[in-house]
Amino acid sequence: MREHAPLELEHFLPYRLSIASNTISQSIAREYQQRYELGVTEWRVIAVLARYDGEGLSAREVAERTATDKVTVSRALARLVAAGRVRKRIHRGDKRRSVLALSAKGWAIHDAVAPRARAHEAALLARLDAHERVCLARILDKLTEAGRAPR
Repeated sequence: MREHAPLELEHFLPYRLSIASNTISQSIAREYQQRYELGVTEWRVIAVLARYDGEGLSAREVAERTATDKVTVSRALARLVAAGRVRKRIHRGDKRRSVLALSAKGWAIHDAVAPRARAHEAALLARLDAHERVCLARILDKLTEAGRAPR
């Protein structure tokens, strides 16, 4: 008979990072979900389109920048386009490529939510001293890079 060796999830790094991310994201998301009927992925799409405004991102590029699978991003984009929050147009040089941008409605939501998100982040980081904040940034950068590296 084969012996099982279950993961101790509470000590497994990917699980812990996921729990931390989900918990933190949901704590700020409650407000914009109720107020704007906006999910976490939709907010991330809006934030990425705002950050890279003028670059003409495609859905694939949004998925890459959010490290979210294309299907999830496509569904979020479909909801945002249907709600008039994101505009979709054909790329001038490549008729097969769609280019995405925030509409006035999308910018209004971004401009209302972003300051609250920054304040929430500041409150979270205030729990850490300056050295811990620097270490956290370095650790997250290293782990993100390691996750992207081919095995």
